Amino acid sequence: MITGANRGLGLEFARQYAADGWRVLATYRNPADSAQLLEMAGQSNIEAFQLDVSDFDAIAALAEELGDESIDIFLSNAGLFGPKPGAESDLRQSFGHIDYGILRQVLTVNTLAPLKCAEAFVEHIARSEQRKFVALSSIEGSISRARRDLYAYRPSKAALNMVTRLLSGDLRPRGITVASICPGWVKTRMGGELAKLELTPAIADFRALVARLALSDSGSFIESPGNPLQY
Repeated sequence: MITGANRGLGLEFARQYAADGWRVLATYRNPADSAQLLEMAGQSNIEAFQLDVSDFDAIAALAEELGDESIDIFLSNAGLFGPKPGAESDLRQSFGHIDYGILRQVLTVNTLAPLKCAEAFVEHIARSEQRKFVALSSIEGSISRARRDLYAYRPSKAALNMVTRLLSGDLRPRGITVASICPGWVKTRMGGELAKLELTPAIADFRALVARLALSDSGSFIESPGNPLQY
């Protein structure tokens, strides 16, 4: 299962997993921005579900709708970056100019929604063979590296890493592996054209890392294709 699969990393995850024969449950928020995913869903083993991850009742409702489904790998991919420094005169993630509405929105999507997804879908994951919950994080969430700016995005990813760390302890007795993984700086609409990694090979490396994850890796913060990161 992949949240935020309508574009970028999520869409490529869906495409690659489906091409390898996986049955993919893919979520999207806005139909107007999801034409490629919806077209793929009509032609392959991808099932698309409309979901706004900031709506926690909707997350619970989708979990109930999926009933007895088993989810081997849950990829919590949906995320927000917020305004980019230099992109507009009012940066809104820089000290002295912070838009707290945006900060709340980014924290809700990047931190709270993955936690809600873990709670809502834990039974689906626990009854599967692989039992993996993977959150897409970022090296920008490493507290040891942070210096300035991005007061919405960086704290949201640092808090996400704490959430996955806590989940790793709570879900270990059920055999569920939990990890935060940074895919690297990938060329997508969010990553931009200056990004260092091409989308297709970056997602292939990420998937290979997910395939190697074992319960002994639970609680890890890792950069694809396998380098441990400092919290």
